[in-house]
Amino acid sequence: MPTAPTNRFVDPAVLAGISGLDLIAQTIVEGFVAGLHRSPDFGFSQEFAEYRQYTTGDDLRHVDWNVFARSEKMYLKRYLGETNTELMVILDCSASMNFKSGTVSKFTYSKFLASALVYLANLQRDSAGLITFHEDVTNLIPPSGRQGQLMRLLHTIDAAETGTRTDYTRPLFQLQQFQKRRGITVLISDFLAPANVVIPAVAPLRYRGNEVILFHLLDAQEIKPRFSQPVLLVDMETEDSLEVSPEYARSEYQQKMAAHIASLRSEAQKEGLDYVLIQTDQPLDAALREYFTMRQRRN
Repeated sequence: MPTAPTNRFVDPAVLAGISGLDLIAQTIVEGFVAGLHRSPDFGFSQEFAEYRQYTTGDDLRHVDWNVFARSEKMYLKRYLGETNTELMVILDCSASMNFKSGTVSKFTYSKFLASALVYLANLQRDSAGLITFHEDVTNLIPPSGRQGQLMRLLHTIDAAETGTRTDYTRPLFQLQQFQKRRGITVLISDFLAPANVVIPAVAPLRYRGNEVILFHLLDAQEIKPRFSQPVLLVDMETEDSLEVSPEYARSEYQQKMAAHIASLRSEAQKEGLDYVLIQTDQPLDAALREYFTMRQRRN
């Protein structure tokens, strides 16, 4: 009987049917790990050395039976000790994140991604923290590796609600005030603001020696909208409206969105920031693979 594709475990539409963000995070990570082992073109970085394939004579107590149940292959969990890496996840909770054209909104997808990242940090014995924000910071959990931190983070991510407009300046300035050690900062947002607003707010984090990754999360319809009749588009943050024709959407709009994406990517790279464009219809392993590719590249 053929084995189903690994990414069935990280399909956002499938994940939306799972109850509990802790189980969702575990499912994403286990599906991702199994996928990495099946790929001949992608190896583990040293920072994710907790898993390796079982060989005869290995202690069965260290087998991850959850991964075995899903992949029918045996992998060992190995902990190499404290890595002293701090991961800070910054989650955009502005109103525009509620948009969706399919099963999963940008906000729901961002929660899946944030939960998977903090779950990975916990597996690696790293410290993890969280900031949720829109116009102001709504929650701030400093990085910690203490017992109970993972469930605290997952609960806060799960309980997060969208608010008003986006203001990148306040949360990132607040983060700089308590960040004492170098680490990894991940900002998950739809980045609908111009690059000359976003990048100057984020860039100071890089000056402190942090690695900064921008996950630019968009719905497929935001990149290439498809409709046959004129539609009235309403800004979810300002409630401003604009009537748009199919012709405009196919031509001028797509050109403007492509230019916006190119500008964000270019300005981010100039400042030494990593940039990843993710669509909400993509399996979650696409984002995680990008994350680890960038970590490997820097190391």
